[in-house]
Parts: sequence; C-alpha cells; structure tokens
Amino acid sequence: MDSRKASAAVRHLLAGAGITLNGKHPWDIQVHQDAFFQRVLAGGSLALGESYMDRWWDCQALDQFFDRVLSAELDRRVHRTPRIAWTAFCCWLANRPFRHKAYDIGKRHYDIGNDLFSLMLDRRMNYSCGYWEGIDDLDAAQETKLEMICRKLELEPGMRLLDIGCGWGALCQYAAEFHGVEAVGITVSEEQAAEAQRRCSGLPVRILCRDYREMRETFDRVVSVGMFEHVGVQHYRIYMKSARRCLRPGGLMLLHTIGGNNSMSTCDPWISTYIFPNSMLPSARQITAASEGLFVLEDWHSFGPDYDRTLMAWHANFEKHKDYVLRVYGKRFYRMWRYYLLCCAGAFRARANQLWQIVFSREGMRHGWRIRPGLPESAVQHSHRHGAATA
Repeated sequence: MDSRKASAAVRHLLAGAGITLNGKHPWDIQVHQDAFFQRVLAGGSLALGESYMDRWWDCQALDQFFDRVLSAELDRRVHRTPRIAWTAFCCWLANRPFRHKAYDIGKRHYDIGNDLFSLMLDRRMNYSCGYWEGIDDLDAAQETKLEMICRKLELEPGMRLLDIGCGWGALCQYAAEFHGVEAVGITVSEEQAAEAQRRCSGLPVRILCRDYREMRETFDRVVSVGMFEHVGVQHYRIYMKSARRCLRPGGLMLLHTIGGNNSMSTCDPWISTYIFPNSMLPSARQITAASEGLFVLEDWHSFGPDYDRTLMAWHANFEKHKDYVLRVYGKRFYRMWRYYLLCCAGAFRARANQLWQIVFSREGMRHGWRIRPGLPESAVQHSHRHGAATA
C-alpha cells in the first residue's frame, strides 16, 4: 500500500473513534512522519508504540486517545499482516511452560531501578490497583486496598501468610504491622527482594527471591496481588496447584489480578516487548477452569475503573519527576513509560481491561464467606495518624 492510501486508511479508521489526524482536540494525534501510516498498518500495536517512542507522532492526552480507540474496537479492525501474525506467534511461544523464564520479568521490568518506582508509586510502593471508594489520595487508596485484602482473608494474629509476588513488601509489612501475622513474601526480582526486606526490617516477615513453584511450606492464608498476569495461560493450572499445596486445610486464598474480557493465548506485542515480557491477561473462564476441583470460589469483586485512577495518579507522579527520568533513563525511555501508563489507563477507562479480587477457600466455607466488618478505628486511620509506613 502506498503512503497516500495508507494515510487515507488510517484517517478513516481513526474517524470511526472521533479522532482527527493533526486535529485540535487533546485526543487527536499529530503525525510528524509520513511513513507512520504504512508502518502502523503493517505492524499493528507494536508499530504504534514503537513509532511513538521514535517521535513519529504525538498526542496531548494518550489516555483519551486509547479510550476512544479501544471503545471503538479499532484494534480489531486492523488487517492481520504477516508481521502481526509473526509477532503473535512469538508471544505465544514466549508463554510456553519453561520454568527458566520465570525470572525474566524480574530482570527486565522490576529490576530497572527502585528509584523509578519510588518516585511514581505511593509511600508503601504498591504496584497494583488502589481502592478509591470515597478517596482522592493515592496513599489512602492503596492502604484501603491493603486493609480490604486483610479483611477478606480474615487475618488473625499468629497466622502465617504467603504473598506470591510480594513486590516491595507493602502487603507483608501492612499485614504484620496491623494484623499480627507472620508473613513470607516471594518475588522473582532481586531489587524488589532487597528493598522489601529493608522495609520489613524488625517485623516477622521473610522475603525470598523465589518462583512460586519452588515453595513447599504451608500457610493459613495465601495472597497474590498483581502477579497472576505474569503466569501465562499454559501455567494457570500449575499455579493453582502450587497455591493449594501451600494452603493448609480450612485456609483462604485471595487472587488480585487484571483480567481481560476474552480468553487469549497471546499477549499485546508492544506490552510484551517493552514492558512485561511473557505476560498476558487471564479471562474469567480461564481462571475458573484453572481453579476447578482445587478451590471453592467464595467471592468475585470487580473494580476495574479504580485502576484508571491509579494509573493516572502514577502518571502525575511520573511527570513531576520528568527531569530526573530524562537525565537518568533518557528521552526514549521517558516516552515509552509515559505511553505505557496512559495506554493502560485508557484501556481500563474503555473497560477493555478489568480488575478482579477473587476469594477462594480450600474446601468451601460451611457457613459462607462475608467480608469482615471494620474495627472502630481501622488500620488505615491508625497508619495515617501515626505515620506507620516505612519511608
């Protein structure tokens, strides 16, 4: 396709989402290179992201652009070229069940620098969706999420908690401080493990750099927040069996994960290449199929729009430190990370992505499951009042 036909085709596609080439609205894109049109039609989402990183186009409000693109399902209307098919095959191949790949995500994403994440996230460094019910502050939204998880798990003093994909230790630290549990957190990132252990110093918390399949200890409760997206569809059943093996009879497990509306066996090419290697979003059907016969599903809580707010808060923090990011990480990384945060915000706004918290019991709770009511003074209020979080 020549450049003129490619330009007309892209213009027509975008018009279906109310987006004008070189228009005046914040969601309109400004194209700087004529070759952009052929590149995007040939390469799909991977080419769209790469061309943005290369400064071939700009957009004032990428989150609004992606909200419109995904709401209009333009991603499904781009023809499947050989390059797009090859990229999809590579994504499928990357998710084959090879255990040695488990640590790739740690090295390629989480180990890029604790400084970057500390300037972007809340003070406890939660790298997952906050809970914004009646809240307009990122720190409070994240602590409310942590408290909600602890109540859903019915944590009591003296219990042992396993956190699969513990990040920088926020949940382990919080559960030990305010619910009196002994926690073990595992991560595949060496940088996360070192910082998490520092933050949890003095608490009954152990942080291990370990894959979930290697765990043989047993616990009263198992939790996983924002890690299941890195498991891959071929591994879902193995993950659920591993979690059950670590859970004592009568125990509860909470799974907090981003989800997709359709069952997929591949991942978004740009996200997989530049942000989260070997990752994909599970569907509700894939999760329930993987857990069938292993757990009883007690509760399913969906609050995807809260991730839009969380990502926009992270982006605001990121932009506050733009000069630092440019100096330390460079211009291309800055554009890549900005694109990542805002395209994800747009995906949640369009409801193309979901956020689920699922409570499983090992054998089924005979009298049913209910979230534990709040105490007269919640741990969230206590931590705000006394500044309990470790800086």
